[in-house]
Amino acid sequence: MVDVDESPFDPQLLKELVTTPMPYGKYAGHVIADIPEHYLMWMAREGLPKGKLGNLLGLMYEIRLNGLEGLLKPLRENPRYFQGDKNLN
Repeated sequence: MVDVDESPFDPQLLKELVTTPMPYGKYAGHVIADIPEHYLMWMAREGLPKGKLGNLLGLMYEIRLNGLEGLLKPLRENPRYFQGDKNLN
């Protein structure tokens, strides 16, 4: 589901999961990381969209499926990660 050329643990992709809003559908406006698992499962079953959005939705689906939501916790809790601050305390 996720493009093999993009590492599923690329920090930029993880950041995008907590900042990119869903552009359409029932969860339009919600960031991808907040889309419920049942909706991600439905989208995966019906066919994910092409391109970056589909890759992000597929990545979020895999993260949920494997219980790895904790990967996103530091990004949600510390907004300095989004500012490129390398000196985090």
